[in-house]
Amino acid sequence: MIIGYARVSTDDQRLDLQLAALKEAGCKNIFQDHGATGSHMDRPGLENVLRALKPGDTLVVWRLDRLGRSLTDLVKFVEELGRKGCEFRSLNESIDTRTSGGRLIFHIMAAFAEFERNLISERTRAGLVAARQRGSRLGRPRIVLTEAEINEARRAIKEKRQTLGEIAAGYQISSTTLRRRLDASAEGKRKLVRPLLRETKASHLPAPHKQMRNEMTGRTPHKVGPSRQS
Repeated sequence: MIIGYARVSTDDQRLDLQLAALKEAGCKNIFQDHGATGSHMDRPGLENVLRALKPGDTLVVWRLDRLGRSLTDLVKFVEELGRKGCEFRSLNESIDTRTSGGRLIFHIMAAFAEFERNLISERTRAGLVAARQRGSRLGRPRIVLTEAEINEARRAIKEKRQTLGEIAAGYQISSTTLRRRLDASAEGKRKLVRPLLRETKASHLPAPHKQMRNEMTGRTPHKVGPSRQS
């Protein structure tokens, strides 16, 4: 089965030229998108096309830019058609994946798309290096939660007033980040409590235990008052 797809960017544009060419190409079913930009591929008409296509079918468009404007997106879409066992034709560019010449053109397009991706990646890396050299801070600004906010979040979770995800959404952070902040705060409190507990336990030790501990640690006990002479 031959299926057609037509698209116009604005509602006041007409599809007459595309529809006539697609019908002449033998399209039995034609899907349309009105007022849809070609900069992204998530369009209702195009999604219907993918649902309607069956192995052995052929998708026909009047011109490549009616399907999409990004070469990378076009290549990915045609590759997806190939995985579904479908073919692709573009009337104006004379691309037909059923022929050896059409497949050659598609492979050239794929090579250009890969080249475009590599250029974008190189420019991105160069921009990051330049930003680091200027001392710019990269990434999103770190959201700092106060100790009071962390304590309130902990109480809300304990009392089951809110879930972890709801509290995180309120602070505009992820659940993972909030859990990490809660764990870090709890660990910080434990580190503060441990020395105090050790000091408290040591102060309540009997004198013989204190002497034994001083001998083991090499400490010299503090003498109070003058020593007695026999």
